Amino acid sequence: MSQLPNLTQAEPIPAAAKAEVTRILETGDLFRYTNDQSPVALLEAEFAAKLGSTYALAVSSCSAALFLSLKALGLPRDARVLIPAFTFAAVPSSVVHADCVPVLCECGDNYRIDLDDFAAKLPSVEAVIISHMRGHTSDMDAIMTLCDAAGIPVIEDAAHSLGTTWGDRNIGTIGKIGCFSFQSYKMLNAGEGGIMITDDAELVAKAIIMSGAYEHNWRKHPVLHAPFATWQNKLPLYNLRLNTLSAALIRPQLDALDQRVTDGRRNHDHVANQLDAHPNLSVPAELSPENRAPDSIQFNLVDLTDAQIADFQSATLQAGLNVQIFGRSTDNARAFWNWHFLGDTPELPKTRAMLTNACDVRLPARLTLAECDAVAQVLLSAATQATQQKAA
Repeated sequence: MSQLPNLTQAEPIPAAAKAEVTRILETGDLFRYTNDQSPVALLEAEFAAKLGSTYALAVSSCSAALFLSLKALGLPRDARVLIPAFTFAAVPSSVVHADCVPVLCECGDNYRIDLDDFAAKLPSVEAVIISHMRGHTSDMDAIMTLCDAAGIPVIEDAAHSLGTTWGDRNIGTIGKIGCFSFQSYKMLNAGEGGIMITDDAELVAKAIIMSGAYEHNWRKHPVLHAPFATWQNKLPLYNLRLNTLSAALIRPQLDALDQRVTDGRRNHDHVANQLDAHPNLSVPAELSPENRAPDSIQFNLVDLTDAQIADFQSATLQAGLNVQIFGRSTDNARAFWNWHFLGDTPELPKTRAMLTNACDVRLPARLTLAECDAVAQVLLSAATQATQQKAA
């Protein structure tokens, strides 16, 4: 068996980014509002153009982008916000941070929103966050039809979906606001950071002010000035700005994004085809309008007992591969029952059943097919070993 690659290593930083970081360090110019052409301002313009959006605001994290999106919508305190029960804990946390109340929606064994539960809960909420969790896109046509009819704004949590398309639309441009992550394990690696995009001048102006554009720093943003004048000194400053070093790391990686998306899709599909050939492993198919940009792979364990699942996980760990099963640890931040900060969480049987059998393995775009084969072989061998325990 081939040696396993290092799956925790992030996407590489281009030489051009290193050179720009050195230049910035030599000047000491780390604040985004020192001049009109800071790396942060350039990143916002380039990212918006890449995604086909009018405006972009770079901030300290995707969580910050989600929080600012909710605040920019002007929701009242304790407004209910519908989110998928399968998401990262930062999503309900951003809702709580915005003085709103998360409402959890069931997700199916394909990791996507259960549309019946979504439709049933929609009349009770004032906003929706759609998490394209691990890059799996829920039915955005059905979701937008329901939300548009009800007049409910949609925020896309696209932290895992940069480069994914739905039909002819980039994910993040379908709802009112799209939010992305630059954390190290995403397609663009800055360690930390996030960005929000929108076509709504009023929303982005409010978000810019709240992000920390104090006094007249908003003049350095290419947005119509009328909304800024309306909201200056009327909104709190949360100081969630991105610094110039982070922007300098990200900008040259935009040129590599298309290739990373192509390579990530190739790697995912290469491993998925092998796993799907095993009777006890199943990779959910993408929906027909969806063209994913994956940097990891998720699959379900099928017809295995709890003891066999434990054997599977033990065998992968012994082989040097850390397979995360979302619902089988006491601290996984993607299992909704671990979100104790929410108080009592609802019983969501579909999502719970899925999470207790859903596996997660990083599969970076930088891997070769031979390295992907090494990952697949560990998973296949462990599944076979677990089922043989049953026969014994």
